[in-house]
Amino acid sequence: MKCVSLPGSELEPAFAGQVTEQSGVDINRCYQCLTCTLSCPSVFAMDHYPHQLVRLLQLGAKKEVLQSATIWVCASCETCVTRCPNEIDIPRLMDTLRQMAIREGVSGKEKTAPVYHRVFLKSVRQRGKPYELGMLIELKLRTRDFFSDLSMGLKMLLKGKLSLLPGRIKGYREISNIFRRSVEGQD
Repeated sequence: MKCVSLPGSELEPAFAGQVTEQSGVDINRCYQCLTCTLSCPSVFAMDHYPHQLVRLLQLGAKKEVLQSATIWVCASCETCVTRCPNEIDIPRLMDTLRQMAIREGVSGKEKTAPVYHRVFLKSVRQRGKPYELGMLIELKLRTRDFFSDLSMGLKMLLKGKLSLLPGRIKGYREISNIFRRSVEGQD
């Protein structure tokens, strides 16, 4: 297991309350049983294991948490919350932390993930579902990483895995209303 160290970290005890209020998840119910970490299929790619991130939240280590790669690596598969004896909804925490990091302009270890997050949400907001080719083009333009996976993208295009034209879902208005209400709720 990796150890959580906080050398020189500034603790902000109010941060835990902010996260609890915004997410609706009571992080103080966590007693560090490690079930979330032992269940997580993405743990191999995390800089802080899920139980460690919850502990950092409890301590108020805002900078450490918002700069963590873990909040972007979490796949939101919900295995952790399914197995948690206290039903702590870590995927909901991760989503709240992603939104906080974006709002506060925190640059973390995963440089492309926040950009992808914004591009994905924009695509869903505009069409009700992701338009992969449009997202790929916008992501490449924003990150200026034009060639790292070009051959794979071309193969996907040639095999018809990427639609050339965007589509919309039937319930587009409902999706649009959800986004509108969520933006109004943040003001």
